[in-house]
Amino acid sequence: MGIADNLRSVRERLAAACERAGRSPDEVTVVGVSKTFPAALVVEACRAGLTDIGESRVQEGAAKIPKVEALGSRPRWHLVGHLQTNKVKTALGLFDIIHSVDSVRLAEFISRQVETLPVRPAYPAGWQTGPLPILLEVNVAGEASKFGLRPEETGRALEQIARLPGLTVQGLMTVAPVVDDPEEVRPVFRELRRLRDALGLRDLSMGMTDDFEVAVEEGATIVRIGRAIFGPREPAWEWARPEGE
Repeated sequence: MGIADNLRSVRERLAAACERAGRSPDEVTVVGVSKTFPAALVVEACRAGLTDIGESRVQEGAAKIPKVEALGSRPRWHLVGHLQTNKVKTALGLFDIIHSVDSVRLAEFISRQVETLPVRPAYPAGWQTGPLPILLEVNVAGEASKFGLRPEETGRALEQIARLPGLTVQGLMTVAPVVDDPEEVRPVFRELRRLRDALGLRDLSMGMTDDFEVAVEEGATIVRIGRAIFGPREPAWEWARPEGE
C-alpha cells in the first residue's frame, strides 16, 4: 500500500473510533510524523490530502522543511519532540506549533525569542499575525525516561505561562507508555482529558500509530501518526545531517 492508501486507512480507523465515542472526525487533526522519512514522501502525503506534518528533531526539520517547500508543499509544521533551549531560535523559524513545552523555564525562553523574531512562518492560517500556539507536555504516567510536567504541577505552570507574551497555550500533550495492548494506556489518555477539562483548554495531543484509536475515544483532538502513514522506518531513509551536526 502507498501513502495515499495508508492515509485513507488511518482516516477510516479514526472515523470508526469517533463513531464509537459519539464524535465527529472533523474534531480530530491527523499529524503525519515524518521522522527519518525524506522530503519526497512528505510531499506525497501532502498531495494525498495530509495538511499537518510533525517532526521530532529541530535539526531534521531544518534540513527537510526547505526541501518540502521547494517541492511545492506547505503543510502546517508541528514540533512534537523534545525542545532544547539552544534550538529554540531555529525552531521558531520552522514550526507553526510546538507540542512539547515541558517546563515554565522553556516557555519563558520561547517567549523571549518570539518577541525578537523578525520573520515568522508564513502558513496561511498560522501564527505569524498572533501568538505562537503551544501545548504543555504532561508526563501523565510518571515515566522517568519521558519529559513533561507532572499532572499536579500543570495548573500552576499554566498560570505562569499564560502570562508570557507571544504565546498562547492551546492544550496539553502526552506520550503514553509503550505497551502490547492499547487498552492499558486508556487511563493515561483519560487522565489527560480530565486535566484538560479542569484547566479549560481546547486541544489534546495524544495517541500514535499503536494507540490512536483509544486516544480518539478518550477525546484526542490531535493524533500523531508515523508508521501507519509512512510505513516502517528504514535506515536508507535516515535524514542526512547537515555538515557539523
